[in-house]
Amino acid sequence: MDELSHVDESGRVRMVDVGGKPASRRRAKARAEVRMQAETARRLRELPKGDALATAQLAGIMAAKRTSELIPLCHPLPLTHVDVELSVAEAAVEITASAETTAQTGVEMEALVAATVAALTVYDMAKAVDDGMELAEVRLVEKTKEPA
Repeated sequence: MDELSHVDESGRVRMVDVGGKPASRRRAKARAEVRMQAETARRLRELPKGDALATAQLAGIMAAKRTSELIPLCHPLPLTHVDVELSVAEAAVEITASAETTAQTGVEMEALVAATVAALTVYDMAKAVDDGMELAEVRLVEKTKEPA
């Protein structure tokens, strides 16, 4: 098993030195789900287009841009693209977030933070009508790296 990337030989946390790495085009995609009662999902589907889901989409995009402020050892990255898509299923809101950059380190954390904050925003908007909601299945589904 490889060593933890953010821990030095003496066990202290550290920011990874990526200064010697070449810049690469990097992409990552993450997913999250907010499980809820079917009635809650129906109410979200029936809202005027854009209201609740657009708010969650913007929250996810904004969060991706601030990932290094939220996760202490993340490098600030020049994001070239962030996309957050939400769809209301029978008893859930499904979220897919993607992030892209050309940099010396990946954008997995940005995609994961975008998906998670979008899910939290959906939760916040619907918690008054459904106190049994849960965030589930937050996961990285894809990451790529190509020469710049």
